[in-house]
Amino acid sequence: MTTAHLPDLIEFLRRDLAVPEEAIALGVQRAAEAPNLLPMVLWQYGLVNTTELEQIFDWLEQRPLPSAAA
Repeated sequence: MTTAHLPDLIEFLRRDLAVPEEAIALGVQRAAEAPNLLPMVLWQYGLVNTTELEQIFDWLEQRPLPSAAA
């Protein structure tokens, strides 16, 4: 996951998985140095379960990769 996807991921967590705002804030804070690890941090802290983690990975897999600057 690129940091460009972070706002979309946060919206997905809120809207589709109903992850509480406080949980997202904690995850973002803990993953500050490596935002691509946000899904794993949320799972590690028990803020999402393994089913939700799988849904997050499925969602990320469907996202288009950012195009490289030419």
